[in-house]
Amino acid sequence: MFKKKITNLIIAFFLVLSFTKITYSSEIPVIVIAPNKKPQSLSTVGTSVTILDEEYLNNSTEYFLGDVLSSNTTSTNFFQSGGHGTASAIQLRGMPKRYSTVYIDGVKMSDPSNPSNDFDFNNILTSQISRVEILKGNQSSVYGSGAIGGTIHITTKKGKPGFNKDFNYLTGSKGTHNLSTSISGGDDYKNYFVGFERFQTEGISQMMHNDEKDRYRNNSLIGSYNYNFSKNFELISNYRIADTYLQYDATCVSNSFGCSPSYDHAEDVDAIESSGNLSLIHKPLKNLENKFTVANTYIKRIYNAAINSKNTDQDSYYGERYSFLYQGNYNLNLDNSIVFGLEREDDSIGYNKDMTGMDYKDAYVTSKYFDFQKRFSSNIFATFGSRFDEHSLAGNEDSHRLTLAYLFDDKLTKIKSSYGTGFRYPSLYEFYFYPAGNGYDGNEKAENSESFDIGIEKTFQEIDLKIDMSYFNIKYHDVLEGWQASGWDAGNHPGTVKSQGLELMSNFKLNRFLNFDLNYTYTSTYDGAEQDDPNKTKGQNNAQLVRVPRNLINLNTNFKIPGFENINILLSTKWSDMARDYGNGNRTFADERIDDYLVNDLNINYNFSETYKLYFNITNLLDEKYETTRDYSQMPRTFNFGLKNSF
Repeated sequence: MFKKKITNLIIAFFLVLSFTKITYSSEIPVIVIAPNKKPQSLSTVGTSVTILDEEYLNNSTEYFLGDVLSSNTTSTNFFQSGGHGTASAIQLRGMPKRYSTVYIDGVKMSDPSNPSNDFDFNNILTSQISRVEILKGNQSSVYGSGAIGGTIHITTKKGKPGFNKDFNYLTGSKGTHNLSTSISGGDDYKNYFVGFERFQTEGISQMMHNDEKDRYRNNSLIGSYNYNFSKNFELISNYRIADTYLQYDATCVSNSFGCSPSYDHAEDVDAIESSGNLSLIHKPLKNLENKFTVANTYIKRIYNAAINSKNTDQDSYYGERYSFLYQGNYNLNLDNSIVFGLEREDDSIGYNKDMTGMDYKDAYVTSKYFDFQKRFSSNIFATFGSRFDEHSLAGNEDSHRLTLAYLFDDKLTKIKSSYGTGFRYPSLYEFYFYPAGNGYDGNEKAENSESFDIGIEKTFQEIDLKIDMSYFNIKYHDVLEGWQASGWDAGNHPGTVKSQGLELMSNFKLNRFLNFDLNYTYTSTYDGAEQDDPNKTKGQNNAQLVRVPRNLINLNTNFKIPGFENINILLSTKWSDMARDYGNGNRTFADERIDDYLVNDLNINYNFSETYKLYFNITNLLDEKYETTRDYSQMPRTFNFGLKNSF
């Protein structure tokens, strides 16, 4: 098996080397928003940032955003509990999923009703997205609770001048169909966008030891409307809603609860997920901008369970967040500026067992922050940020961040570094709803962290090669955990959990027909023991954090055939090292191992006119059987074909 995987990697590299280098491209300035909540040049940013732009996302044949992120960025480990629509999450820099925050059009999307308050990527479709900015490293001083490993910022599609229509249809294996359509337009004063998408599939079995099909359906609607009343007064609005249905049947994996291997557990999940925001931007002075925002996130899930078609059970989970935000951007002069703000978030959750009455809980947090940006010379850029948060249940926390960027005179080399402290407040679920008798006691306190990174970005124009390399080190304390080697022991635990590693991203354009992206991540973590080893279980010496591979490699080879430049071919190769996971299948709390795996995807795009494009892809080209979560299936080899028309 190992020789087979090495052979596949060698073949991929030889494809890259089969063309002759003839040209190089020029540097294109890039503007980012997420690092400091205001537009700035990427060259001046001391934080590690990865950008996926609209062109890249439009050329992707992946249905879901999580699949795109997993193969195109360093320190981004994606895992999923089954096929399309099942629970999925992203780990940034080896940190558990609860230590990264997700924003859609500026709205925080963590689920208040989720046990760890994280965001589930299972319902966000790629065709709705125009841009993604991934900030790695501690961002709590700007974004507050949970932003210890980083933040992910998603921008949905917006209106463009004129009147535009778009139609996209893909179909493939496993009874999969994806239809999206949109209209948009605008002029000098306003723009609008309305898009609808339906995805459905017969799916695969969620559990590896079953072969039944678990259906999934997603109906999504997104919209935006922006209006400029004057050059100093602007209204911005965004809305998104996803109505989903998921079915899964799984064989009972343990007889510890009195069931046999033939015991069937069928469950249907209906969910509504929505978010929206309304912002007013006012510029009373040339150097001052005020932004007032009100936002809402709403998530509700209803679980309908049937056991051997004899008994039924129904659980309902509800989570909602109202956010009220003020942000000011003040330019002191050409070289100095400050971003400052006030925020309030009100979270509420409800849990309903057998529809007997909803148990509601709520909490709120108020925040004050600033981020000062200083240009010391033509080459040196720095930021210093500080934030103070007050939680109605968990008390007060402060966080700070310092970033530095040094840009060499040739503008082709940048050294960057950041240091920050961060925190994560307990979720409402952690306060109130963990299993009776062994849950949290309601006296939990925030988790705290310290992180440092340093890196270099280098462009070699003569050979059209870009390299981005970073070292990171994260420590966090007072960890909130429930799963222990000896059973459930929920609460803040002593000791220091660590994650450190290396990130390498490179882009090489061999010629106008061929380029490739290679990214590699080495991550060494441990759960408070002395060293790290994925073969060890939690609580033992050398325990690696759950679902964190030590080595992760992505190679994307993009090439065109001379004489057929309207055909674009992308071969994606992903190799993940082995990792540790919870003992899902044994119910003994003894940890298990996820084996390493190598997966290849092939994508072909054919632009046969200015408005029409054909898609064809093969996912899991070699039909590798693998896991990202222990005992849960991943997609076998599948075929997809589609048509896109923009007019």
